[in-house]
Amino acid sequence: MGDRHEFDRAGLNLWSDEERFEVTRERLAEYAAATNDPIPAHLAGDVGSPVFAIVPAFDALMAPAVDVVPMSIFGRITHGEQDFHFHRPITPGDTLVARGRVIGWETKSTGALVYIHLTCHDEVSGDLVNEQYLSGFFRGVDAGEKVGEAIPVIASHTEVKEGAPAATVTAHVDNDQTFRYAPASGDPVPLHLDEEIAKDAGLPGIIAHGLCTMAMAGWGIVSEVAGSDVARVKRLAVRFSKFVFPGDDLSTRIWRVDTENGVTTYAFETVRGDDVVLSNGIAEITD
Repeated sequence: MGDRHEFDRAGLNLWSDEERFEVTRERLAEYAAATNDPIPAHLAGDVGSPVFAIVPAFDALMAPAVDVVPMSIFGRITHGEQDFHFHRPITPGDTLVARGRVIGWETKSTGALVYIHLTCHDEVSGDLVNEQYLSGFFRGVDAGEKVGEAIPVIASHTEVKEGAPAATVTAHVDNDQTFRYAPASGDPVPLHLDEEIAKDAGLPGIIAHGLCTMAMAGWGIVSEVAGSDVARVKRLAVRFSKFVFPGDDLSTRIWRVDTENGVTTYAFETVRGDDVVLSNGIAEITD
């Protein structure tokens, strides 16, 4: 189906070094501003928005994959899915400790998926702040048979989406969005910042960070179904379906699925016109 590459089994379930991150009010506010977040507590840096959770873990994100994926194809990785599980919000003054591991990989018809698990703890208490699961996709790569475990399934809830959404939130991707998001998130990947590099990769131009798009959907969900209270968000997960570009207008449509044990599950998707750019969205919100 594609180029065969051997992934290194010695790196399976091998934890990366711990990465420490000091949370400041200024960094929380910078991230909110860089994602056009309108929630006052986020903009003031009183508390982190849901997707800010990627920032303390970013340095631990790629490290475990380096132990598994051949360097000859590492530059071809794209973000497949992202699944946050929250135990408490991130606040100013936190010292967070993140680490990651590859838990498995497999080959699909169009390429290979590598599955990564991240944890983020409070350094002082040792308590788990959040866990993250994500997949990295290598188009046209054959990694052989399935090894290890996949990340948790993100249900599509297709039948729910046949009805009218409970809420719809709009967002606009500014022309300078990627240049603001890169320093706020700590993600310097040149596909988001350099037109020539993006075009050399076969893209029409720079693309928005997928997690910036997810952050926009995230604050929309917090605003509409969580009373603007990030502490109520227990899970936020998406599949990245299409690239988003500066200048795009986005709409996030939200459907209520069910309530169980005091937690309401919502399905959502983010679209640009007729294109679904974030699919299989799941948000779990405490009542």
